[in-house]
Order: sequence, then structure tokens, then C-alpha cells
Amino acid sequence: MDEKNVSNVNEEVLEKTEAPQKKKMNLPNKLTILRALLVPVFIACMMYIPDALVCGFVSTLVFMITSFTDMLDGKIARKYNLITNFGKFMDPLADKFMVFCALLMIAVRVKPLSGIMVWACAIVFLRELGVTSLRMICANTEAGVVAASFFGKAKTVTQVVAIVVILVEYAINEGMRVNTLWIASYVLIVAMIVMTIGSGLDYLKTYGKYINPNE
Repeated sequence: MDEKNVSNVNEEVLEKTEAPQKKKMNLPNKLTILRALLVPVFIACMMYIPDALVCGFVSTLVFMITSFTDMLDGKIARKYNLITNFGKFMDPLADKFMVFCALLMIAVRVKPLSGIMVWACAIVFLRELGVTSLRMICANTEAGVVAASFFGKAKTVTQVVAIVVILVEYAINEGMRVNTLWIASYVLIVAMIVMTIGSGLDYLKTYGKYINPNE
């Protein structure tokens, strides 16, 4: 082989070596995508399954799987250092999709709770909008990234538990025709509203000083 051919071969090998390797999506991000994809499945269950008993239990199962992926992807990402910018963006977004859609569908489908659920939906939506706006403001100040507080995490747990209990009570009351008076649902909805407002005020108290109306 002459020097010209050797040079060409070396250049081809070098190009292949230097070519950027396409990274595969890691497991936590796959779980986050799965969670986002399960949201329309949950909506379809709530909208199109006519039988209350089947609707309640199937929707509960889908929501619990969705919530489990939320817990699992965070643990895996932290344990194996698989935290990515995509995950930082998509994970909280998928969480909000999950909770917003669940509360909205409950307000539409579970007629006995529609009145209080409209208020719950409005409060949760406005709180998330306010805290997200506050995070964006703080990101451009010395506060930097606003980490999730204890109250914020407690709020999320309360929301998930409330949604599961409401769906189960819906299956029992409307499907099995057993009147529970929706006691557990009302108690947890009130707890969810209190935690939602409380966590929002906690963020405002801690980071409200970075809001400057003159800028």
C-alpha cells in the first residue's frame, strides 16, 4: 500500500473515532416520557369508560403507576448520577400534567364533588403558576435555582393521596352503590387545598424579596 492510500485510511479511521457518539436516552428520562404518555391514557379512562366501578379502579391503577414512575425516576437519576437538562425540564412538567389533568377529570366526572373540585383546580393551577413565575425570577438573581421545599414535597404527596382516595370512593359510591358520604374525599381535598396554599405562601415568604416591581 502506497503512502497516499495509507494516509486516506488513517483519515477515515480518525474521522470515525472523532465522530460524536449518539447518546441513548437514559432510564429516568424514559420513565418521565412514560409518565407523560400515561396522562392521555388516564384522561381516556375517565372520559370513555361508562361503568363507574371499572372507571374508578382502572383510573386509580393508571394514576398510581404514573405516580410510581415519578418516584422511581428521581431515585434512579440521583443514585446513578443520571441527572440531565432534559430531565430537569420534563420531570416537573410531567408532574404538573399528571396532577392538573387528574383534578380536572375528577371535577368533570365525579359530579358530587364538582363544586369543591372547581375551587381545588383553580387554587392548584394558580399556585403552580405563581411558584413557577417566582422560580423564573429567582433564576436571574443571586437566589439561583429554587429547590423544592419540605412544604412543596408535602403538597405533592397530599395531592397524590387525595386523587387516589377520590377515585376509590368514586368507584365505591357510584359503582358499588355504597354511600360513604365522600367523607375521606372532602377531608383530603381540604387538606390538599391547605397544603397548596401553605406551600405557595412559604415560597413567597422565602423568595418574595427577590421580586422587584421596579425592574
